[in-house]
Amino acid sequence: MFGLGMPELIIILIIVVVLFGASRLPELGKGIGQAIKNFKKATNEPDEIDVTPKKPVEKDTNSSSEGQEKA
Repeated sequence: MFGLGMPELIIILIIVVVLFGASRLPELGKGIGQAIKNFKKATNEPDEIDVTPKKPVEKDTNSSSEGQEKA
């Protein structure tokens, strides 16, 4: 996987522990897990349906009756 072996992963883990501290790692893992979960949920859900009412189309009844009288 991307050419990363066990030594590289251990070095990355050590750097992460030094940067964030051992106490913040569970919070960081939880945040990443929730982000992945929300992303998967968003990609699997169907698109939202637009339920806003549209403006009704007004028919001009005067023009259609005038056209019949002239004919």
